[in-house]
Amino acid sequence: MKNIQELKNEKRHDFDSLRSVMEVLRGECGCPWDREQTHTSIRGCLIEETYEVIEAIDTENPTLLREELGDLLFQAVFHARIEEEQGTFDIADVIHDITEKMIHRHPHVFSTTEATTSEAVLQNWDEIKKEEKQIESVAQSLRRVPPYLPALMRAQKIQDKARKKLSIGYLSSKAAFSDVKRCISGESGDFAADLANTVFALCAVAQLEGIDLEAALSQRCDAFITEAERAEMAQ
Repeated sequence: MKNIQELKNEKRHDFDSLRSVMEVLRGECGCPWDREQTHTSIRGCLIEETYEVIEAIDTENPTLLREELGDLLFQAVFHARIEEEQGTFDIADVIHDITEKMIHRHPHVFSTTEATTSEAVLQNWDEIKKEEKQIESVAQSLRRVPPYLPALMRAQKIQDKARKKLSIGYLSSKAAFSDVKRCISGESGDFAADLANTVFALCAVAQLEGIDLEAALSQRCDAFITEAERAEMAQ
């Protein structure tokens, strides 16, 4: 580990510098706040930093992206340091594992498997992942879509898998729109369920039309704020 003076005198920091900073912060004479944190207590920070990276990407701001990627990397180092203190693993183990995973999941690059299109690459990736996770059925793969994803993103992912692997769900935009019309009619008498079914069907439309509904809805939110600003100025 680099000591505090070495870190202060460095003209250009590297990854080892970041690890050393984290170790100092969590050390006996480090920062009281950093020393108190757990995986759970900084969980929200990880989510927040991830979305700030997305903001930098969406606004096409390389300066902001550089900063936010650093914040996200710091979160990875933070969580790894907590485990290192428990003697389970460290950030070097994390780097080793992801490197091994990427080599294994790209046999068309690192081995003899052929994949000349993006579609073939994704198909290979899916098959390798199923083998790694010991997933034997499509239903199991649907359950492995992270439940903590934003609901719109989760809906699109599980529908895409079900449609491609089982040919179930909405197979066309026309069929999905037909369900939208039925749901908004309120025939079932369960308003909450009708709303959820409507959004679920719209997720299918977006997926089939190649639309990122999460991003599209976010853009609509921005447009609404602009409309609200104009309305307020007009008063």
